[in-house]
Amino acid sequence: MSSRTFEDKEPRARESSGFEFLKGVGQVTGGTLLFITMLTSSIVAGGLVGLAVSFRNLPDVRQLRNFFPSETTYIYDVKGKLLASIHGEANREVVTLDRISPNLKRAVLASEDNDFFSHHGINPKGVGRALLVNSQGGEVSQGGSTVTMQLVKNIFLTQRRQFARKIAEAVLAIRLEQILPKDQILEMYLNQVYWGHNNYGVQTAARSYFNKSAENLSIAQSAMMAGLIQAPEKYSPFINMKFAKQQQQIVLRRMQELGWITQKEHDDALKEEIKLGKIRSFQGSALPYVTNAVSQELAKKFGRDALLKGGMRVQTTVDVDFQRMAEQTVSKWHGRLTGEGLYKNQIALVAIDPRTHYVKALVGGVDSKTSEFNRATQALRQPGSSFKPFVYYAAFATGKYGPDTTVYDTPVSYRDGDGWYYPKNYDSSFSGAMSIRTALSQSRNIPVIKLGKAVGMNKVVEICRTLGIMSPMEPVTSLPLGAIGVTPLEMASAYATFANYGWQSPATVIVRVTDSSGNVLLDNTPKPQQVLDPWASAATIDVMKSVISNGTGKNAAINRQAAGKTGTTSSEKDIWFVGTVPQLTTAVWVGRDDNKSLGRGATGGVMVAPIWRDFMLRALKNTPSENFKSPSQFPRPKSN
Repeated sequence: MSSRTFEDKEPRARESSGFEFLKGVGQVTGGTLLFITMLTSSIVAGGLVGLAVSFRNLPDVRQLRNFFPSETTYIYDVKGKLLASIHGEANREVVTLDRISPNLKRAVLASEDNDFFSHHGINPKGVGRALLVNSQGGEVSQGGSTVTMQLVKNIFLTQRRQFARKIAEAVLAIRLEQILPKDQILEMYLNQVYWGHNNYGVQTAARSYFNKSAENLSIAQSAMMAGLIQAPEKYSPFINMKFAKQQQQIVLRRMQELGWITQKEHDDALKEEIKLGKIRSFQGSALPYVTNAVSQELAKKFGRDALLKGGMRVQTTVDVDFQRMAEQTVSKWHGRLTGEGLYKNQIALVAIDPRTHYVKALVGGVDSKTSEFNRATQALRQPGSSFKPFVYYAAFATGKYGPDTTVYDTPVSYRDGDGWYYPKNYDSSFSGAMSIRTALSQSRNIPVIKLGKAVGMNKVVEICRTLGIMSPMEPVTSLPLGAIGVTPLEMASAYATFANYGWQSPATVIVRVTDSSGNVLLDNTPKPQQVLDPWASAATIDVMKSVISNGTGKNAAINRQAAGKTGTTSSEKDIWFVGTVPQLTTAVWVGRDDNKSLGRGATGGVMVAPIWRDFMLRALKNTPSENFKSPSQFPRPKSN
């Protein structure tokens, strides 16, 4: 006999439809059953129409025309490799009916509702049998539910077995079939039903059980999945393959009896070896720090509920291989620093393309398995002297100062509240007259404080805000020494704006976000704006080049033109190196979570610059060397 399609509407005796309707009622004669079935068919068919009028407080099924079930959000790297799936209770990926294997459609209908295409929401024969069994047992133990009834129960009603709820199911099912076509109801059902192990809908279930899409399921796999619906965890092949095979055999036999598969297809399916996938719900991310940052950005933009239930498809800016290279660099240097006495050290690294402000690597700590805290985006740490370029930029932007302007590294004091503030250098010495270039390359404190006072600390704060540094800061005398809290992401983004001569796009880890249908929700194609003066930006880069060529950042030299700045806070609690080439800007921070000192002699130039150098050499291995533009290529701002 040839196989018939699942849409065949020829009436057939329904022996079980996935429910053991006659279990425990063997004493009932065939005549009695026929009489009761006919009687209940008449009552149900005519009576429920009248009941529908009285059930005015039931949910309005018309809202299902625009119903969107909660759906899992998927995060991918820049090349499309899956990094993580994020969801609440329901792990679900919605698919259209034409993307579901006909084998699975036949198997589910054979098991649950083989008269689906001929009834109008309820199946009188099934309800009659269920009422008989329930009346014998004195409780609701059999359902008699059609696919439509199961759908409205799953969406609108509780799972508690009560006669009133069964009537409500029937009423809602009749109403639903009046407004939605059968194919749409079946599609909604297959995407709504629970398949076990936190898998909701056919697609996530197929990927979990068999590591394939729902549209590619074989007859054998489809029959096994259909057999799970009644008790997913009980019949799960992950838990008990013997039970799963027994259910599969029941479904296959039912499909063959209905003529929906041939005898040969039945026999071949029984012989087919079942190769299981793996339970996927609540799996960890391939790149936890990246997906953590993505989740923060999505929740801020769309809200946490949309993140967990909105079914978004997120393309990130990060390449898996590049990110893992960054993570390996951090892990290697964590071990080295520990060996050098910097115990309990943590390291954060952020790399950004200054031309797009896309984040290319983001490492929030030495081991995401032991600590999920993302120090790259969440830790507010003092930047120390790596803050100084912001002050020098403010001076350059006035047009009154240039890289070779003379400043004085001499003793000075300032009234600070009720007392006096006597700033000093790291080595407690003074070096007298020097150029701004020398003052920055040698990281002298006195000149930068004097310049900050000259241009106005409020102006320095304003520039920091323009650069995207939103941490609290006050225009106090010590501000130029970095006595505020910032994140490595903020520092990398700010330096990237200098490297792009004042052009800026918002720093992001997300390229694009769509819904599950492909509609664009967020497009982060760079739209750069000129936020800083180009000459002052180029001048800032120019003096930072001297930091690496002959200053405190010599350990960051990478045999190509680069600019950067070391940072070391008082008591050596935070040490930094932030640097850039035209194609890549990277911030590296080292410190301890308990905010204790790393130890005397722990400086950004000695301890962190080598980490930056190691990472940049690997990151730029196949990237051609480029030089920065000279300040002379831009018009110098006119001084006021």
